[in-house]
Order: sequence, then structure tokens, then C-alpha cells
Amino acid sequence: MEWSYWKVILKYGHVGQRKEVSVARYLTMPNQSMLLDVMVEAQHMPGVKARGILSARRITLDEYLIGHREEAENLYLQKLKAFHKITS
Repeated sequence: MEWSYWKVILKYGHVGQRKEVSVARYLTMPNQSMLLDVMVEAQHMPGVKARGILSARRITLDEYLIGHREEAENLYLQKLKAFHKITS
């Protein structure tokens, strides 16, 4: 199966009243996926605010690998993933 790689900037909540944090997420989708498919997938990720997609674009594999490594080092996402594991 062929894959496409996407960079999506999302707004996350729960950082204070009327505050948010924007985080770049890197997604792997089937090659035939369109922008709308990526947006639907991103909107259903835990912690994403309503209307929380700021931007989404297709990227290269090299950009994906670099971004995915940076994503793993993001402290906000580490806390979010740890909290999600505890509550699941």
C-alpha cells in the first residue's frame, strides 16, 4: 500500500480559560486520501478543540520523518498521551 504524509497544525485546549496551544501533528494516510479525509481524522484526535484545524498540507517523507521526531519530543503531546493512556 502506498502512503501519503501530512502536516496538520491543530489547536488544543485545556491550558487555561479561553487559551489554547497550537501543535504540529504529522499523519500517515493512504495515498488516495484527500485533504478532507485528513481533516476528519485530525478533528477526532483527543484534545483537539472544535474547529481546531489551523492548516493541513501534504509533505514529503523526509519532512514527515523530521517532524515526527520533533512531535515525539513535544512536552504538551507527551502529557496528553500519558493522560489519555491513564483514562482509557
